[in-house]
Amino acid sequence: MSELFGINIAASGATALLTLVVLMILRGLLVPRSTLDDARADRDYWRAAHGEEVKARQAERELTNELLEVARTADHVLAALPQPASAREVTNRDAVDQTSQ
Repeated sequence: MSELFGINIAASGATALLTLVVLMILRGLLVPRSTLDDARADRDYWRAAHGEEVKARQAERELTNELLEVARTADHVLAALPQPASAREVTNRDAVDQTSQ
């Protein structure tokens, strides 16, 4: 009729009820409200921390993209500058030294 964990509560009385409560505590089905409140507070804290971390990663991603664009622009500007003759000679000399090895 009304069985919990295979125990007929109506037929067994107070002993069955006490046994049921002890079993629920041992199995973790029955916890104090303070424990439940602590678990909920931890959940809320970590959920908020995750939200902040996602926002920080997005800001970091945007900053990285901006810095990459600045680096590309600087690369194009530097590539467009004329090289002095001495720099060309050093570059050519290094290329010859590497191929002869």
